[in-house]
Amino acid sequence: MKVKSILVSQPEPSTAKSPYFELAEKNNLKIDFRPFIQVEGVPAKEFRQTRIQILEHTAVIFTSRTAIDHFFRVAQELRLTVPDSMKYFCISESTAFYLQKYIVYRKRKIFYANGKFADLINVMKKHKDEKFLVPLSDIHKQEIPLLLDQEKYNYTKAILYRTVSADLSDLADIKYDVLVFFSPSGIKSLYQNFPDFEQNSTRIACFGPTTAQAVQEAGLRLDIQAPTAQAPSMTMALEQYIKKNK
Repeated sequence: MKVKSILVSQPEPSTAKSPYFELAEKNNLKIDFRPFIQVEGVPAKEFRQTRIQILEHTAVIFTSRTAIDHFFRVAQELRLTVPDSMKYFCISESTAFYLQKYIVYRKRKIFYANGKFADLINVMKKHKDEKFLVPLSDIHKQEIPLLLDQEKYNYTKAILYRTVSADLSDLADIKYDVLVFFSPSGIKSLYQNFPDFEQNSTRIACFGPTTAQAVQEAGLRLDIQAPTAQAPSMTMALEQYIKKNK
C-alpha cells in the first residue's frame, strides 16, 4: 500500500532543513509531529522524602540538558546555593555548554566526554575521590549505574524527573499510514491513550533495538526499522520503504 501520511512521535524539528521536510516534499507526503511522551519534574517535596542531600556531594554527572534543568530546578525549590567548588561531568561538549544557562561557565570545574557514557567514566578516573550525584529520569539506561558500580565510584542516583505518556486524546479519529516510534515509552503511550488500538494496515516504524523489542512484545507488526547498514537514519529507512511500495 502506498504511503501518504506519517505521524512522527517526536517534537517538530526546529530547523527548516530537516530531512523529514525534504522527505515530505520529495514524496508528496503529509508528515505530522506529535510527542507521545513528556517529561515531568519530581516535586521538591517528594524529592526531600528520598533524604538525598545534594550539598553532601562534590560533583554532579549530567547525561542530558533535561537533567541539568531539573537539577537546578530542585536546588532552587529547596533554596540551596550550589557551591562554586562543585565539579560538573557532562556526557558531551554541548551538554557542558548548556550549563551556562545556570552558572558562570569559565569559573567552574567542568569536564566532558564525546557523547558516550563509557568515555565519561574514563574522564572521571582522575577524580575518584569525589562524591558524585547523578540526576536521572525514572527511565534511564542501565549502563549508567552498571559502569559506575564496575569502577567503584562513590555516587548517588537521584530521580529528579519522570517520563510519562502525553495526552493524545485529540488524535483518536486521525488515521496515519505510518506511525514512527523512538522509544519503548512511545509504544506504552500508544496503548495508554488507545487501549483498543488495532494495527490493521497501519505501518509501524521504529528506531533502535529496544524500541523494536517493545513493538514485538506489544504484538505489533514491525514494518520499518532503523538504524541498519542500508538505512542509518529513520528518514532513510522511510524513504526506502516508500520507494519499494510505490
